[in-house]
Amino acid sequence: MRRGLWCVITSLALAALMLPALAMANSAEVYRDPSCGCCGGWIHYLQAHGYTVTSHEDQSMAAVKARLGVPTDAASCHTALIGGYVIEGHVPVEDIRRLLAEQPDARGLAAPGMPMGSPGMEMGTPVRYHVLLIARDGSSRVFATHGPQA
Repeated sequence: MRRGLWCVITSLALAALMLPALAMANSAEVYRDPSCGCCGGWIHYLQAHGYTVTSHEDQSMAAVKARLGVPTDAASCHTALIGGYVIEGHVPVEDIRRLLAEQPDARGLAAPGMPMGSPGMEMGTPVRYHVLLIARDGSSRVFATHGPQA
């Protein structure tokens, strides 16, 4: 009986310790220009995939990107913080989930520009695009590729 009670108490304590991390992984702070419709589309996309989103529309995007270390060649129209990582632009949820599962020592992910066919940019003809992993030193490498085959 005592052993069973100890297991229950230990399990509850571990669950309580993990809840803040799980909540952080499912919440997003998005910095965007209020006049940009595709940013709103990406926010709705995140929400449809279970994220709680707080949108900030009153800050200089250049200052946000500089503060968070987004390289200029990786920039897009909006910048988010999810699970302690920077998510720049129209990054698909599956890439965000992979990033959070793998936990690399990096700044985050970027889908540079505004690639047609990416989440929030579903208008027009989809293009093939890369999602980059941004290293702490500002360098990047391809993390994932999306869109039609070349």
